Amino acid sequence: MRVVFMGTPDIAATCLKKILSDGFEVVGVYTQPDRPKGRHMKLVASPVKQVAQDAGIPVFQPENFREEETVEQLRSLKPDVCAVVAYGRILPQKVLDIPKLGCINIHASILPKYRGSAPYQWAVLDGLKETGVTAMYLVREMDAGDIIDVSKTPIGENETAGELLDRLAVLGAALLSKTLSRFAAGEEIARTHQDESQVSYAPMLDKSMCPIDWSKTAQQIHDQVRGLHPWPVATMELNGTLFKVHETRVVPGSGEPGAVLELNKNGLVIACGQGAVEIRALQAEGGKRMAAPDYFRGHPLKS
Repeated sequence: MRVVFMGTPDIAATCLKKILSDGFEVVGVYTQPDRPKGRHMKLVASPVKQVAQDAGIPVFQPENFREEETVEQLRSLKPDVCAVVAYGRILPQKVLDIPKLGCINIHASILPKYRGSAPYQWAVLDGLKETGVTAMYLVREMDAGDIIDVSKTPIGENETAGELLDRLAVLGAALLSKTLSRFAAGEEIARTHQDESQVSYAPMLDKSMCPIDWSKTAQQIHDQVRGLHPWPVATMELNGTLFKVHETRVVPGSGEPGAVLELNKNGLVIACGQGAVEIRALQAEGGKRMAAPDYFRGHPLKS
């Protein structure tokens, strides 16, 4: 079975590595063009491109599929199936129609919940106890295709979005390999329509979400810190200094929302609208990430 893989970031690279190690015939890889990164804005290849090049697989990096020549290039690979994971490009119908068995996608949520670009982050932001990955058929509408299969996993009470993504990448890779195996075996694949009444969306994150509102409950603030990590990271201001807040815990405590209750061996305890949070790791503007007790040992708190 001839597979064309389409993807760009680390989660996609994990999936590509898995299907290669499981022996699938990947005849071509599509990924986004190299982008300038870092201080010197040097062009950097995507994680998927690096995996493909290491495996000696042809790599294609079109900006889009508007040109007929680009579409013909894909058609010439004669794919039986296209496997798409966080490609970052919308595929037009003329591309979706090329592979004989269709285009399948691995999405980092339990669809129809959290369609969109930040599904696992919003699962954490919303305080969910469980999420997962969905294998589905691609259609023109975003994340709206028929469901093939789902793998679920609990979300840890202190797990950040970044930590969750690392686990979902492995879970998604296994689900992709399982799905491709079913296609290769000629299995009759059931298609489950998504319940449109249950649809929710997970829009892109932005820095306007970062400032902590201490009138919220301790659990909501803890979920905000977890969901916005590693980017864009929750922030707070204390004694005129802006901090990124990297790690918190929900702890007992009460007081005026935003009031510092104590500095203990684990961190800085701040009162919330309900309960309190213990800030365990933070980063002063222009500084580096530090354990809160270590930072305030060198920067004593004003009363």
